[in-house]
Amino acid sequence: MTSVGIGILGAGTVGGVVVRRLTEDRESVLVRTGLDLEVKRVAVRDAERGRGIDASLVTTDARAVVDDPTVQLIVELIGGVDPAGELVLAALAAGKPVVTANKELIAARGPELFAAAAAAGVPLLFEAAVGGGIPIIRPLAETLAGEVLSRVSGIVNGTTNFVLTQMSDMGEDYAAALATAQDLGLAEADPTADVSGADAAAKAAILASLAFGTWVPVASIHTEGITDISPIDIEFAAGLGYVVKLLAIAERTEQGVNARVHPALVKDDHPLAAIRGATNAIFIEGPSVDQLLFAGPGAGGEPTATAVLGDVIDAARELLAGSDAAPRILFAPGEVLDFGEVSSKWYLRLEVADLPGVLAQIASSFGEAEVSIKSVWQEGLGDEATLLLITHSAREAQQRQAVESLEGLAVVKRVAAAIRVESDEV
Repeated sequence: MTSVGIGILGAGTVGGVVVRRLTEDRESVLVRTGLDLEVKRVAVRDAERGRGIDASLVTTDARAVVDDPTVQLIVELIGGVDPAGELVLAALAAGKPVVTANKELIAARGPELFAAAAAAGVPLLFEAAVGGGIPIIRPLAETLAGEVLSRVSGIVNGTTNFVLTQMSDMGEDYAAALATAQDLGLAEADPTADVSGADAAAKAAILASLAFGTWVPVASIHTEGITDISPIDIEFAAGLGYVVKLLAIAERTEQGVNARVHPALVKDDHPLAAIRGATNAIFIEGPSVDQLLFAGPGAGGEPTATAVLGDVIDAARELLAGSDAAPRILFAPGEVLDFGEVSSKWYLRLEVADLPGVLAQIASSFGEAEVSIKSVWQEGLGDEATLLLITHSAREAQQRQAVESLEGLAVVKRVAAAIRVESDEV
């Protein structure tokens, strides 16, 4: 029998479940793995708050948990970059493996943390940082390490996917759909990180870096949220055979790696179009594996705790093996492509004057920007005239130039929407 003392930093939504499951399932884990995982200390912000945790284990001093000699493995579930980062570095320096679900920390300080883990010869595992209960980090870092992946795209934020699903299925506007998500506990009281795309951007940085072996700083990721998405565009998109999703996208091109987060029109027969509610899904493409889809619950205490526990078992096995852990993740120098050089199609909704020659003027603006129009539809007449356009693929800088030109035309009352089109076919 082999015993490992576990120290847990943070006992919130995920941490509380991890403590409970390590305690209640201790015998089951022992039988299945031969590991006796014992929770030794739990750091919390408020020791007086009832959590159902043995009071003798609880402390408000997180560093004391890291330094405790009976703790051999640290689980960091505090969140944020500080003080989590310094606690993780201290644990690694002490030769203690670390398991974390902290996407912000990995995205912000990944190379530094990986280097510290390699220097200490202990694992740093973060399966739960992206996709909740979906196994995606290990497949990218290990199973698919021999594949030259070309593209990773996905729905990596359950809150925004739920909101867009509500807008699509129930006809709610953005504010109503968000309120529904909050009522159901699927959105925070302050949902800014989710709806702005910031949460998805941190995950996109991790996915892109693992998929392509080049570190992609989160600051380099173009990020847009869903706050400007209108029910009318969701309706028009559906009529054209598309679904609106907030996507995290990473691609390998001849010019370099690019990663971005923004709303996009996805063809309704694409696998990501069928992902509804708070579900997450990640679509991986490569020359040998063709296309892989990983889907499941992307958040919540129970699914995320499952990913954390898997990492704890893996890290405990490595710890007890007694040999220095080889670096799991290495990054080579590479070029991160400027977003202005990224090519995509665009969907545009224009409110226009219903007059002769309008389309010719609009086409001229696109032509000057070297963007060609693929399809045009008109909705309504007179003062209510609306043009829907989908362009052919062009560089982001060219598409933006075309939109700026349109906004200067007297016949264009308003560019009411501009959404990228990310799939016409699988």
